Amino acid sequence: MEFVIGIVIIYFLYKLVSGKPKSSSITRSTSSKPVTPDIQSSYSTSSRSTTISSSNDNDDLATFTVHTSFGRETEKSTNKQKGRWVGESEQLTINGRRFTRGLFYFGGVMESLSGYGTEPSLVDDKLPALLMSVNIGSELYTDESFGYWPSYASLSEGCRGAYLDFLASDRSEPTTPIGYVFIYFYGFERRIIENRANKLVSDQEFLTIFEEVLRLNQVFNANRSFRGYSANFLELMALLRPDLLKHRTKEIPETSNGLSFKVKLATTIANNQPVDADLALEWLKNTFEYSLKTPARRCEDEFRKLFNIRFTKKFGDGISVKPNKTKLSLTYHSASNGIHSVEINKHDLPDPSLLKAPINKLIPIAELCTEELNSYSRYLGKADTSENDIAALMLLPKELVNESNSPVIESFKQWAEQLIQNNMGLTTVQEFWSQTGMPLPKAINKKEIELLTNLATKADIGIAPDQRFHFTKFKVDGNIVLFSPGHGEFFEPRPAFHQVMLALRLGAMVATIDGTVDIDEEQTLRKLIEHDDKLSPTEKNSLSAYLTWRLNSPANTVGLSARIELLNSNQTEFLKKLIISIALADGKVEPSEIKQIEKLYTSLGLDKSLVASDVHNVTTTRRPTSSSTSDVGPNKDVFQLDEDILAMHESDTSDAKSMLANIFTVDDEPEPEQKSSLATKPDGLNITHKALFDALITKAVWARNDVNELCIKLQLMVDGAIETINDWAYEKVDAPVLDDDGDIYVDLEIVEELKE
Repeated sequence: MEFVIGIVIIYFLYKLVSGKPKSSSITRSTSSKPVTPDIQSSYSTSSRSTTISSSNDNDDLATFTVHTSFGRETEKSTNKQKGRWVGESEQLTINGRRFTRGLFYFGGVMESLSGYGTEPSLVDDKLPALLMSVNIGSELYTDESFGYWPSYASLSEGCRGAYLDFLASDRSEPTTPIGYVFIYFYGFERRIIENRANKLVSDQEFLTIFEEVLRLNQVFNANRSFRGYSANFLELMALLRPDLLKHRTKEIPETSNGLSFKVKLATTIANNQPVDADLALEWLKNTFEYSLKTPARRCEDEFRKLFNIRFTKKFGDGISVKPNKTKLSLTYHSASNGIHSVEINKHDLPDPSLLKAPINKLIPIAELCTEELNSYSRYLGKADTSENDIAALMLLPKELVNESNSPVIESFKQWAEQLIQNNMGLTTVQEFWSQTGMPLPKAINKKEIELLTNLATKADIGIAPDQRFHFTKFKVDGNIVLFSPGHGEFFEPRPAFHQVMLALRLGAMVATIDGTVDIDEEQTLRKLIEHDDKLSPTEKNSLSAYLTWRLNSPANTVGLSARIELLNSNQTEFLKKLIISIALADGKVEPSEIKQIEKLYTSLGLDKSLVASDVHNVTTTRRPTSSSTSDVGPNKDVFQLDEDILAMHESDTSDAKSMLANIFTVDDEPEPEQKSSLATKPDGLNITHKALFDALITKAVWARNDVNELCIKLQLMVDGAIETINDWAYEKVDAPVLDDDGDIYVDLEIVEELKE
């Protein structure tokens, strides 16, 4: 059977080789060593091809053209001089160029360390090189002779001349084609790796090469491939002579090989020391079990600090790990195609980097930090943003803001505390917003409210109204009140807080019916706060600021009359009693006062003809205060709000506890876009807003006029539609998806999250 199969295979191979080629072809590029995309894109490649054709007209086998991209064939040289290393201070002349600095291999004969071909970094003066005069300040000459792994011998005459110009310069021009830099770098790899087990390279030369590669890493840092290879090589040098470079390891950029990390981890665990936060994060970066997400990469410094905080909170000084039995073996992968990988055995150490259990403890911390930095990362991912923007700072976890000692936060805190001291914290929303340094928005929506709330919270300043606790939001043309200290991170208002808050709202409405607030009326309302021993100091501070805001803001009575109609007779009488008690707290019962109460009765849907009798009933059942009788005439009735009103929220009856909650169930009018009676889709957007959203996510930026045209077709207003879609996005992923900045920007990263 096997013989028959062999015959069949031979027959098909014969047909494949001998047949007439077909017209279709597939081209595949091949190479003997994997290369990063940066290296491929950095070199111009030339190709050699081999064609394999199909066998006859009846089969469907295609023609394959296999290309290789190693540059030109290595040019044969007549130079028989043995290749040697040119020391740093040695001077020589090559192809008409004077070199005042060495650090490269020179000669005609030097086999690569891999045993195949000539050392790629070897400079052979017998190979022709154009005598070009190329300024290093301009782009050096390149052509198709570059391959994936260029070598001096395979370069064209023009490229050899350009490379020699590079070596004759200070080797510091950032625009130098990276292929020339790699040929130069190959020489350092060979010099160190070939002599790693002997003393041919002195400590001084070793340091010179270390410093030169470190310098090259900084100059050509924009190229990802060279940045990675050079950093890995510096790490290898530190491992080969640790005593020599023990004070230089912090200068080594982060590497992809993680050789020094593995040694550090193995040494720590072998010595029975705990893995601390810094080493734990390194472990996460160097494991195949987990990949750090975008926030950890984009906001690397912030992620590290937050990880350290969260790790220390959970594990203290660190986690203990028992040594495993697998011994540590390290592999260095060279950039040069003329060097095999280098093995460094550390058989006296375990290899705990292979363990999964410790990683499983670290992943939840990394995930938590990622979630906390998501909004901050998304903000920085937008064009024209900076980590110093106030909007960026507000998205940081509080611990990081406190640690940063931001001058913006300090400036705001000083302004707020002065305002609290001199003006009871009362200011305008516009003035508050000016502290952010950003243009005033057209409207204060959820995103803007969150920004200002976060700004205040990070400075330990409270605001009123705070939508989280006072169930109302401030407006762009309104007032706001600040107080200190703020609500704090774990503030949870109790039932007494809400009951007093509702009483204050009604009281403020009564006190402001004539356009002015009498001092006695305000003091009466503040007693509702001060006399309640069920309120915590924070709750009292919050309610006091809320009252100040209510007394300095227009009352909203929309919808109140309809809800008052639902009250029973006892609740209605209690409501009227409270209204009149507060209105007459200044001890005055003048005709103008009666008219204002009548207006309030009317706006609340109460019978204004009952005002006079209600006032009479309340005033005749109260005794005058001795402290205030001398201040009014003999014909003036004087009223004092007695203890049963001050304690009305403490009553066990349903009248006191539920009445105000029933009539103040909604504080603000719904936004126009929220009133749509159109059907709502399962994901939370109604049909028209979903249609607009689906249209907008087809591209990242829209001209406002184009969005307006879409909205006109859907019978929507632009501003309201954007706010509705952003509020929906906030509910789903805690971030806006649209940004109105003249043009309308679509955050496509958020769009992907919304699809999940």
